[in-house]
Amino acid sequence: LLVRCCGWDRMSSTKTLLFPRHRRYPTVEVRAENFNGSTHVPVPSDSAFLKALLFELRLIDDHVFVEHRDTCTRINHSSVYSVRTEGGDLWPVLAFQKSGLIYACLPLVEEPLEPQPPLLTVSGLSQGLALLLGIVDYISPSRKNEAEMSAKIGQLRNLLIQACPLGTPLNTNIRSLNSSFDDIQETPTDENQPAWRSSAYRGKPQVNVCITEKVKCMQYDKKDVGDMWQVYGVVNCKCDIEGSAPNVTLTLNLPSNGPPLQDIVVHHCVTSVDPAMLMSSSAEPLDDSVYNGPYKFPFIPPSDSFNLCYYTSQVPLPPILGCYQLIEEGSQIKITVNLKLHESIKNSFEYCEARIPFFNRGPIAQLEYKVSYGQLDLSREKSLLVWVIGQKFPKSLEASLTGTVSFGTAGKEHPTDYICTGNTAYVKLYFRIPDFTLTGCYVDQHSVQIFAPGKPKITASRELISSDYYIWNSKAPAPTVYKTLFD
Repeated sequence: LLVRCCGWDRMSSTKTLLFPRHRRYPTVEVRAENFNGSTHVPVPSDSAFLKALLFELRLIDDHVFVEHRDTCTRINHSSVYSVRTEGGDLWPVLAFQKSGLIYACLPLVEEPLEPQPPLLTVSGLSQGLALLLGIVDYISPSRKNEAEMSAKIGQLRNLLIQACPLGTPLNTNIRSLNSSFDDIQETPTDENQPAWRSSAYRGKPQVNVCITEKVKCMQYDKKDVGDMWQVYGVVNCKCDIEGSAPNVTLTLNLPSNGPPLQDIVVHHCVTSVDPAMLMSSSAEPLDDSVYNGPYKFPFIPPSDSFNLCYYTSQVPLPPILGCYQLIEEGSQIKITVNLKLHESIKNSFEYCEARIPFFNRGPIAQLEYKVSYGQLDLSREKSLLVWVIGQKFPKSLEASLTGTVSFGTAGKEHPTDYICTGNTAYVKLYFRIPDFTLTGCYVDQHSVQIFAPGKPKITASRELISSDYYIWNSKAPAPTVYKTLFD
């Protein structure tokens, strides 16, 4: 249940409101006031809310220390914020940044806010996140085309009237909606059909499930600085099944030695879930009582593709261990990169490459190198080395690169970075491993239960993808938390 849904551009020096205030829901605000009485904090004007949110996100006045925002005792582990306004603190404000835009909404908490309830009990947060991700999916493909993005933002009001007419999301797949009122379909007359099933399917029944896990990582190869990595996954479903309200039960399984899933957030179409499943949090240390599956999700699927659940997991090691050394000697620099694929990882990639950028320097004028495996390419701008490992590591599971690089005169077109100065530099890995997950999580096709006519075809797939996978130069100081990694 949402009070507002907006997006702001952070690419310019002056932050501007891209989506106007039309998506305030007065009925929801009245309900919030009824829940909280004298402690209710009214929603301020758009400009006041924008200023307060940007301040909370440290996008303005970030050079000034403000105790309630910047104290080390207040570390935010989620995208949920308490935004200070003249009328009091607005909570929970769900906000995150994506491709130069800030997406935010204020869900309704259907209980008193004092004392503040746990996040897991606020059902509006998962609904708000699903709706914002639907807007991201709708807008992001047009991010580089200003005219197209402007047109989409102009249509967003009509689309949100369909997706969230009275404050409760009915369909979070914004791309599947019609952009004009003339094409809006009538509400289904079948009383058993839930609002999120916007149309009835006719045809051969089939269910497609895809588990996508992404791994973020920062490696330093230093004794005094610990490496960090994080795994998070999403289960996407597309259920083409006849009937107004078909019931489906999908089970996620782990191998016997697989790390448990944590921080699980489910789609609002899930009809019931084991509370122990939702209580497992990565903020707490693991113990023997942690729920380790199987993870069952009974649900009535929407008509279109949707994300059934999100999760994180604490895996013992990153998939690829690396060491990067960059040493400057006069007008040249010497580089050494060593990569090792962990023996438990499937050695079958769709692609795998290491990109080595050179910031605050001129174009590469001379390059001498030796690779034990794969091939090395120089970018057209001559500021980036691309080491293509390919689809497999060698039998030793190790690969190395050594080289000497010299540079020409720097120009405006060459990359700069205020963090990566001097020898502070990194290698960034890009890879995708099909039919594999780092947690071992999988869907047993035979365990999928469908209570509907016909025998559907069930297809299950999974994949592991790198995301912000950095290996820092061990011969120079490196930031212990690189800004873009865990934003």
